[in-house]
Amino acid sequence: MENLDKSQQVFFLSIPSQAFWPVVFIATLAALIASRAMTTAIFSTIKQATALGCFPRLKIIHTSRKFMGQIYIPVMNWFLLVSCLAFVAVFGSINEIGNAYGIAELGVMMMTTVLVTIIMLLIWQVNIVIVLCFLNLFLGLELFFFSSVLGSAADGSWVLLVFAAVLYLVMYIWNYGTKLKYETEVKQKLSMDLLIQLGCNLGTVRAPGIGLLYNELVRGVPAIFGHFLTTLPAMHSMIIFVCIKWVPVPVVPQNERFLFRRVCPKNYHMFRCIARYGYKDVRKENHQAFEQLLIESLEKFIRREAQERSLERSLESDHNDDKDSEEEIASSSSRVIDESGGADNSALGSSMSLEEGSSMDNELSFIHKAKESGVVYLLGHGDIRARKESFFVKKLVINYFYAFLRRNCRRGIATLSIPHTRLMQVGMQYMV
Repeated sequence: MENLDKSQQVFFLSIPSQAFWPVVFIATLAALIASRAMTTAIFSTIKQATALGCFPRLKIIHTSRKFMGQIYIPVMNWFLLVSCLAFVAVFGSINEIGNAYGIAELGVMMMTTVLVTIIMLLIWQVNIVIVLCFLNLFLGLELFFFSSVLGSAADGSWVLLVFAAVLYLVMYIWNYGTKLKYETEVKQKLSMDLLIQLGCNLGTVRAPGIGLLYNELVRGVPAIFGHFLTTLPAMHSMIIFVCIKWVPVPVVPQNERFLFRRVCPKNYHMFRCIARYGYKDVRKENHQAFEQLLIESLEKFIRREAQERSLERSLESDHNDDKDSEEEIASSSSRVIDESGGADNSALGSSMSLEEGSSMDNELSFIHKAKESGVVYLLGHGDIRARKESFFVKKLVINYFYAFLRRNCRRGIATLSIPHTRLMQVGMQYMV
């Protein structure tokens, strides 16, 4: 208070001369630790926002096999470096940087108070009177300080406010566009009735081979498949809809990687496959190894399906035998008929079992022949455009801002190693 003319560096001037350099060293370490904590927090926040569909996809590198949250995002790291250097170069005054820091700190405090209030209401189910007292006390005090800091917004704080507004718009536009695209894909997916009407040839020529169609739908047939049917002169004899999902474990065992189920009747030779990868799995694996593992998993699924059907029919046959035995005890006059009926049921069950085994062998042979003919990767790029009758703001958001983010973000298929000689791509537009 006695040296108001030296208030610019009051902290270091108040330190005794003997302790000056040790304090500078400790202050530098504290700044490094704070910077590292902020960088880690930003990586974690971006990852969670991406998982919730609120931020464009970026390249995320997991640096630890033991801790899932230990990640590194190269783009964000370089963005922080450039933005920090630009901020310091433009606002060289420590007062302007201090004002901006005050805005950021109070914004974090207010957001924390609001989130804790929501948790108290929905999770802890605290009495509403106590929640209101908590909210009025802390949020009122924080708003009081925040209003005082806003008075210095013209001295540098406006940069953070503009940055926060731009970041919010990016997150909102990406979430809005992604949600519209997914809802449109779900609404326009092909119905089973249509595929049944087309027949097992799907209204086209089925050429020998396996087609792996990548899409994001876990259920149903995507609309892009209909676009393939109308665009290509022929379709592969076997179609597998592949949906890739990332699970929060380091490594997914290879025998648990693929989950299969049939999409249509057996003679259509169409399957749905969900491929699960952990965050430390080798994503750009050799395509030959990937195809081999996929086919082996499909064969296991077919064998298991045949065993389950055989077991079900065996149980049905045993149930009929038990029923026949009960009728035999109840009516001795029909004993001969019941015994012959039981024998007929056993023979029928045996015949069904042989038929099921023959059907399984035929299907496995069909898969091997299709595999020998080759595997082709089918990629469909679905983009959305606003309808002509839409409002101007919606056209601006969807046709320009969201389209720009989508062109410059990391595609979900970018982590796969797909040979270009086996790649076939078709584009499709959804009007929303």
